[in-house]
Formats: sequence, C-alpha cells, structure tokens
Amino acid sequence: MSATKYWVGFNLMPGIGRVRFSQLINHFGDLESAWHASPAELKAAGLDQRTVQTVINMRAKIALDAEMERLERYRVKVLTWDDPAYPPRLKEIYDVPPVLYVRGDLTAEDEWAIATVGTRRATIYGREVTERIVSDLARSKVTIVSGLARGIDSIAHRAALDAGGRTIAVFACGLDVVYPPENLKLAQAIMEHGALVSDYHLGTSPKAENFPRRNRIMSGLSLGVLVAEAGESSGALITANLALEQNREVFAVPGSVLSPASRGANRLIQDGAKLVRDANDVLEELNLTAVPQQLEMKELIPADDTEAVLLRQLGHEPTHIDDVCRQSRLPVSVVSSTLALMELKGMVRQLGGMNYVLARESKADWV
Repeated sequence: MSATKYWVGFNLMPGIGRVRFSQLINHFGDLESAWHASPAELKAAGLDQRTVQTVINMRAKIALDAEMERLERYRVKVLTWDDPAYPPRLKEIYDVPPVLYVRGDLTAEDEWAIATVGTRRATIYGREVTERIVSDLARSKVTIVSGLARGIDSIAHRAALDAGGRTIAVFACGLDVVYPPENLKLAQAIMEHGALVSDYHLGTSPKAENFPRRNRIMSGLSLGVLVAEAGESSGALITANLALEQNREVFAVPGSVLSPASRGANRLIQDGAKLVRDANDVLEELNLTAVPQQLEMKELIPADDTEAVLLRQLGHEPTHIDDVCRQSRLPVSVVSSTLALMELKGMVRQLGGMNYVLARESKADWV
C-alpha cells in the first residue's frame, strides 16, 4: 500500500501517462524516490521543464494518505501494472494504463472476455440480437465487457447479469461518478457480479474526450470486440479500430442495408470483420467452446512442476512435442499426457501435427 500511493499520486497529475511513468521508474527505480526528487533529478529522468513544474506544483497539493483513504471509503482497489493481479491481457496493449481503479472483483474467469458495443440509440432489432448473443455468451462462461452507456452497452450488461454471467463496465470518469446517472442500479449490480473499472481518478467527470480513451481498455481486456449495432458515426467503431490495433478479433452483427443504425456494422463486415449470426460464431472463432470445461479443469487440477517445465519450452511460435521432450528431458508419455491436461485448462493450444503454443498467457503468468 505504501508504494501504491505514489502511483496514485502521479496518476493525479495531468501529463503523466504511460511514457512518463516508465521514465520515472527506469531512472529512479521506484516512484517513491521519484515523488521526493528535486527538479534537477526529475529533469535528469527525461522530463521536460513543463512536466517537471507540474510535478513540483502538484505534489505539494496532493495529500496522498487522504486520497488513499478516499479510495478505501469508496471500496476502490488500485492495481498498478507491476501488480500480479493486473489483468494480463491489458498489459499487452501499447497504451497500457499505469494505474487501474476497480470496484468489485476481477477474477481468473475474466481471461475469457468479449467486449460488446454499439449505438446508444438501439433499435428493436439491435436490442433483440444483443440480448440473444450476450445471454448465450454469458451462459458459456464468457465475461461481457462494455461501457455502461445508454443503448447497446446497457443492454449487454443486463443480458449478461440476467443470464447469471459476469460483466465488466469500463468508465470514462472516476468510479465515484456513474454515467449516465440512470444506470446507478445497473452499476451496483455489476459490482456484485463483476467489476467497474477506470484509469481515471476519483472525481473525474465524464468529458467527451475521455470516452475514446476508455475504449482502449474495453478492447484491451477482451479477446475480441462484438459490434452489435452501429451507425456510420458510432463510437463503437472507435473500439473496433482499437481492437484491430491491439491484435484483437472484431465481430459484427449484420443488419438491414436500409437501416442507418446498421451501416457501421455492415461496413465492418465489408472490411473483413467476422459476421456473427449467433454466439457460436464468436465461440468457435475464438476457440471458446470449451470455456466451462477449462474453468473446471483449472479448479480441479493445479499446475505442478511438470507443467512449469513444459511451459518454459513453449512460446507463441509452434513447438513440436518431440522438441518439448528433448528440451525438457521428460518421457514422451509424461509430456503427452500433461500437455493434454494443459490444453483442457486453457494453458496451451495444439495447432495440429503435435505442435503446441502458449494460449495467449505469457510464461511468467504460469511459472
């Protein structure tokens, strides 16, 4: 906690983002030292004069302990990017948030997440397809990520909750501000069956420029983005573009060529997004049909020394089982049976021909 407050402190300062956090940590080794550094030391860390002045002025006004007490009062957890509980998939994106505020709980189940986005002015068709697809995804143990906005976002959150699933709402403001205000009860339900997440500190109002930036977190937490219904100027298209930049899958539900509300989604399909008719199209494309079994196997069969050895031999390029045996110096029977169990647990994938790769998780997450 003592170290976390300095992350929170710097996150309160305008102009201190991913790059500045990296500069400070690389130069000082920790943010506590950076917090107490002189102007000359801050400049030596690579900060320009304007940013140095911002740090000097702001840290004199920020009461770190009071801010941490305020976060505790709102039951907000603080995750920094070096925290083991920080979502591993979010760490993969280029513009990774140094600090993540969370109300509720992020769990291992959220590793299998799909962001569902769309127009704020959902049609009857858009509501129906969102409810059907999201309900089936949630029943398949897929976490639904969205932005709590009016329209498709709210429909997706409610459908996930009604199906008994988990859902995560990403805010474009502080977690003490629910926007839109009519979604207060929905936000409270999400906290009980998922999490509210933001990289904006408490007290931040939902300004227009915040929404495109929060979208990177929605796609970053997810395996892919589903655009349920979107017009040509819908903000959902921003999330879809961010997903492509982050090497995530993009899915879109087709609509009538006569409906303005479907023009954006139809254009995405025309440009190469996966056409989605039902939840199975998403589950099969992302190899998520066995998520319930994978969750069960993760609970029943914990990782052991053998799994740790095998994980060290695998990466994101295919490795043949013969090479795994040779490098690990384990019998082929042990390697084969262990890899089979690891595949059920979602830790590795077989690409065919007995070639294996890590299933997105980095080796450090498992070893």
